Amino acid sequence: MRTPLVVVTGVEATAMDTTMMSLSWDLPRAVVVRHRIDPHSQVLSRVVSDATGVLEHEQVQLEHACVGCALREDILPTLERLARDGRWSAIVSGLPTGTEAGQLAHALTSDARLARRIKLSSVVAALGGDDVVRDLLSDTLLRERDAHTNPDDDRGVGEVACAQVELADLVVLGGRADTGARDLVRALARPDADVVPDPADLDPTTIASQRHQPTRAGAWLSPDLHTELPALQGGSAWRLDLCSPRPFHPERLLDQIERLGTGRFRSRGSFWLPTRPGVQLEWSGAGGQLSIGSLSPWGRRTPVTRLVLTGLGTVPDDLAPAFEDILLTPTEALLDPRSWTVREDGLEPWLGDIRDAA
Repeated sequence: MRTPLVVVTGVEATAMDTTMMSLSWDLPRAVVVRHRIDPHSQVLSRVVSDATGVLEHEQVQLEHACVGCALREDILPTLERLARDGRWSAIVSGLPTGTEAGQLAHALTSDARLARRIKLSSVVAALGGDDVVRDLLSDTLLRERDAHTNPDDDRGVGEVACAQVELADLVVLGGRADTGARDLVRALARPDADVVPDPADLDPTTIASQRHQPTRAGAWLSPDLHTELPALQGGSAWRLDLCSPRPFHPERLLDQIERLGTGRFRSRGSFWLPTRPGVQLEWSGAGGQLSIGSLSPWGRRTPVTRLVLTGLGTVPDDLAPAFEDILLTPTEALLDPRSWTVREDGLEPWLGDIRDAA
């Protein structure tokens, strides 16, 4: 008999704790485990509790204050141990603040030993009430809120919060989110994900009885953006789907990246460069913070440049022209591919050496 597991993520500790409390109160014989990482001391703390009170309060010195080490050294072993115990009918797990659940979900579905003991029922993204839009479209760094996971963690709050919402089976708002915030969350979340306006409205029994669908979640998260984008609900959010078979011009991308990479919107997708024609490159940003990197070889796929931008209010009218300006012009696209064979294109700090990408 596998033990259902509900995983809670977030960038704001209070919102996470409130959601976990609501889940545990209405789940019969549930055990709750909350992990936190101190990025300064590299200490992982673990608190385990159930209806009788606190059962464990331990600290683990990590080799590195990172999510991978935390999962390997304590989070996954603890979840397996609680599932094996047999005293509880469900586990509610709160990951360290600022942690995405993708690595945990992958481990639970790919490790046969864990899969025999634990059923990942639902991944939950918990958002604060009045700060939903700020969290999702913020240019603040996690370290500025002391919500980072290690001393070198330079991720933005918005990028992490958006990724958590996009992976989630269920998004919980804090009870004070306005119509605009709800429309934005609905635009970012997977089409079949539930959006609950208040933790008090949760149905924990139903949530624990469900099953996380990694294939469906992976398709929505994929930079390939092959999943059909549903029509937007409500009138507050906007979405811009920018697509071209042409690559970005490497010099213009460097010079003009802020035109597409900054602003109060979420952007994600993939692109290619004529200087690195065999490599699919990932684009992920929110609120002015942007990450680009090498994703995988294109292989037999036809390279394409496609970005989906999502925001609130009025669509900025300079985004589509910026996209077109950074692309190779039709004339440039007809040049001999060998003319783009260069040793450097200026993007090495983010994408690595060209010879390594070939």
